[in-house]
Amino acid sequence: MSYRKVNYEDVDQVSSAMHFLSDPLETEQVGVTVARCDPGWNSKPHDHTDNDHEEVYVLIEGEATVVVDDEPVEMETGDALWIPPESTRQIRNGDAESAFVLVSAPSIGDDEGGDDEWLLSGFAG
Repeated sequence: MSYRKVNYEDVDQVSSAMHFLSDPLETEQVGVTVARCDPGWNSKPHDHTDNDHEEVYVLIEGEATVVVDDEPVEMETGDALWIPPESTRQIRNGDAESAFVLVSAPSIGDDEGGDDEWLLSGFAG
């Protein structure tokens, strides 16, 4: 089989909001999480310095605040936020439910040994 499929609602919820999809999808280089945040829910402040993972938070429903290095970033449906590995981040949900897709992967910008660049402007096909 050349693909793997999972419904996030079939994955056990962690920390009362997070559905970690990387294990059931058996990903090797990317982390994917769906966060369904109840009103008033806050994630634990954390960074990814140890694993050098950058993250992109995409808010797909509702409104929320993501605090990056003590700076609140107001998010509304459709907003995407890139966060470098060393920055501390925390989701702070407001009075209504919100939903995020969180994507993480090792940073590629500081790799040694070549001038190769990834095409990040879109998908072919």
